[in-house]
Amino acid sequence: MKKSYVYFVAPLAALLVFFFGFYWNAHRDYEGREQAKVKQANDSKRAKLEKEAKDREVAVKSAVELQEKRRVDKKARDERESKEKEEREKARQARDKAGRDADKLEQQAKRLAKEIDAEKRELAEVQVSKKRTEDEYAFQKQYVSKAEANSKNLASVLEKIAAADKAAEEAARAAAIAAAAAAAAKK
Repeated sequence: MKKSYVYFVAPLAALLVFFFGFYWNAHRDYEGREQAKVKQANDSKRAKLEKEAKDREVAVKSAVELQEKRRVDKKARDERESKEKEEREKARQARDKAGRDADKLEQQAKRLAKEIDAEKRELAEVQVSKKRTEDEYAFQKQYVSKAEANSKNLASVLEKIAAADKAAEEAARAAAIAAAAAAAAKK
């Protein structure tokens, strides 16, 4: 039976060594270790949740600040865009007005150029008419001086004729008196 005792005692001894050496030591602090593990897990979860909450809070604050910054940037951008749009509209209106004014001035310049050309033609006609009038005046002045000279010549000729007529009349009277005297002397 010795051999059967060894088969029974050796496993039982190994079981006792295992039970008291390993299992008992492990089992004795097992609940404390499990609670410590659970507590550590809970603490790490709590710490993780607190960290996540803080991170979330920081993220929310950051998101709110970023949202506020975007809102301010969007408002500034909208104001800038509206100002730029107004400036572009004013510039477009100014450009259109300048174009209309340029067209108006161009038409006015064309009209004035036509008027200037008409006035130049009229001035040329007036100058031609003035030259003709001056030539006519010179001609008439010369004609008047010739007519006056002619008139003086005619007046002197008429005076000579009148004097000759008077002399002929006196000669005819003298001849009639002489003929009457000769006829009276003959009688």
